[in-house]
Amino acid sequence: MPEQQSAAAVLMVRPACFGFNAQTAASNSFQHAGGEGQATALAEFEGVAHALREAGILVLIAADTPSPVKPDAVFPNNWVSFHGDGTVALYPMLAANRRLERREEIIRQVVREGGFRVSRTVDFTHHESQGKYLEGTGSLVLDRVRRVAFACSSTRTDLDVLGDFAQQLDYDLVTFDALDAEGRPIYHTNVLMAVGSAFAIVCGESMPNASHRAAVFAKLRESGHDILDISRSQMHQFAGNALELTAPSGRVLVMSSTALGSLSVPQRAQLEAHARIVEVAIPHIETIGGGGVRCMLAEIHLPKS
Repeated sequence: MPEQQSAAAVLMVRPACFGFNAQTAASNSFQHAGGEGQATALAEFEGVAHALREAGILVLIAADTPSPVKPDAVFPNNWVSFHGDGTVALYPMLAANRRLERREEIIRQVVREGGFRVSRTVDFTHHESQGKYLEGTGSLVLDRVRRVAFACSSTRTDLDVLGDFAQQLDYDLVTFDALDAEGRPIYHTNVLMAVGSAFAIVCGESMPNASHRAAVFAKLRESGHDILDISRSQMHQFAGNALELTAPSGRVLVMSSTALGSLSVPQRAQLEAHARIVEVAIPHIETIGGGGVRCMLAEIHLPKS
């Protein structure tokens, strides 16, 4: 059975020590130092979990451990992905303190509580010893139906590891360069791009290479996606960091209040033609952590046991 684009279940990790991660700040221009605010982050986390459950999504919550300290544990999609053929993929991470987030017991919990089946584990983490990284569905934006992986190159997204991923999981690659407003490489593809079943959000303005930009848009149009081309300013407000999921009532699109507020009325209507928008407020996590709501969700496509 072919894999569906959007999952009906997600993994979230409740943070124990959320805060500004100095080890990731050099490559993440979305991240800003501020108060640690663990209580605020927890409140935002619970709000996301509640909104998703209210929408009919199965939310499996794993608890972060307070020691060792893992300030970005709330973003599990960077270390693990779950696939429809029963594959679990583990990814190499740039920051040493983020590698601590990879915990086998969390995968066992997903299988146990969700009634899922794992048939194989593909471990890419050996690339860390060569200083090469691929940070899960942060680095990769997947068209799961058509087996296309979109990825912008950065210190966290290495072409060699991309090739390994493509071979092991049978994906075609569309790679490109993308820059933020200051001309720095954008650290993760999923802040400038989201692919749903019938639509895609893309920040074309962030792609300085015209041929790269044309290739991305052509691949999306070829597969029939309705493209919402957002501005770089909207990208910096996390408008590209959204995730389509499947609820019993139909498709939903999870977006933050920051992201939704950046959209014009016609842009919002364009997205609502394809999915019901579930809005969540996570300004503290976005500002301090430099990641959005999509980063908080590791979608689970595993088959049932």
